[in-house]
Amino acid sequence: MRIRPEEAELAGSSQLVNGTVESDAVTKRIHDLTRGYLTKIAESESGWETLYRDPADLRLWELTYPQSRMHGGGPPTFRSVFLHEARSKYRLPAL
Repeated sequence: MRIRPEEAELAGSSQLVNGTVESDAVTKRIHDLTRGYLTKIAESESGWETLYRDPADLRLWELTYPQSRMHGGGPPTFRSVFLHEARSKYRLPAL
């Protein structure tokens, strides 16, 4: 399971089904990518944003939870970021 070259953002969602919050396939894919494929590079001071690198094409990806009004920040959003963006936000080791 890799990230396709044309992908720049993956936005998860969830829905309430019979009183239970269920994650969609995109949320599950983001979880799988961050747990078994991508390399974790850095975490924000708040702990709510994490930077990853794709070992195949070396692109940087930022995991965020932009729906702060929801419990746990809501579903994740995963977007490709440029190195200069990442350096301004994270304390990065030499990449």
